[in-house]
Amino acid sequence: MSKMSLSQLALQSLLYEVSVQPKPGLVDPVSSGPHFDMNVFTFIKSALSLQDYFQQCESLGYKFDQKDLTQLFQQVRFVGIKAEQQMLEATGGVNTHKGAVFSLGIAVSAKAYEQKHQHQDFSAIVQQMLQNLLKDDFQVSKLQQQAHLTAGQRLYLQYGLTGIRGEAQQGFPTVTKWALPFLKKSTGTINQRLLDTLMVILLHSQDTNLIKRAQTPQVIMWAQTQARQFLNLGGAKNPAGWQFLQELNHIFLEKNLSLGGSADLLILTIFLALLEQVL
Repeated sequence: MSKMSLSQLALQSLLYEVSVQPKPGLVDPVSSGPHFDMNVFTFIKSALSLQDYFQQCESLGYKFDQKDLTQLFQQVRFVGIKAEQQMLEATGGVNTHKGAVFSLGIAVSAKAYEQKHQHQDFSAIVQQMLQNLLKDDFQVSKLQQQAHLTAGQRLYLQYGLTGIRGEAQQGFPTVTKWALPFLKKSTGTINQRLLDTLMVILLHSQDTNLIKRAQTPQVIMWAQTQARQFLNLGGAKNPAGWQFLQELNHIFLEKNLSLGGSADLLILTIFLALLEQVL
């Protein structure tokens, strides 16, 4: 177990993710990808603006002593709204880490709760925290009356996709069943291991950010084919895999595609890997 606090590891996860390159459709130290309103420095400012938020999430998880864990999620969500505002102030209105505010905030509080009550695993705690999430956020009758919908709510109405909310309510299975076990066994530099892990995440999830950019769910099958080919070539530490990734990076830029949802799950995977000291 890491000696750093959960909130410090959360911050480290954000900084690790933006440092990895080349990530197709994402910001890294070399390129802004298709995100013309942000760069690596925007992400650093954004990450630091969330430091207090992660400390709050950690504190909420440690202090929570009720049986109904949905109440813990409501507390995290409440402080998350303020954290989003602080992030936007730090970045000049650019949405850099909204998905991470949601996922990582849940993870930090769940891990704090798990450390305090050593009788449950991470996924089970998250599932209990979020058992009402889809029911609350995706009531069709309510959504049709709302003036302002999130991107996730719009995609749900359009395609029936539950996105990150569905992933989270199940306890983040893409991370716990696929990405983290893969990362633990992976070899190479940190950059190579995390690039490979990003492609494993793409392979086992439906990135709604990608669907939103492409304006069709069909893009998922194409993207997963690319991820599988990259991994079959031996991943980032293999010259053929590295070359393939460079080319894929250019294709994402040309098509204006982003893997924002996959990046959020990579951040979460990094957080859990740092906590277990396997990264």
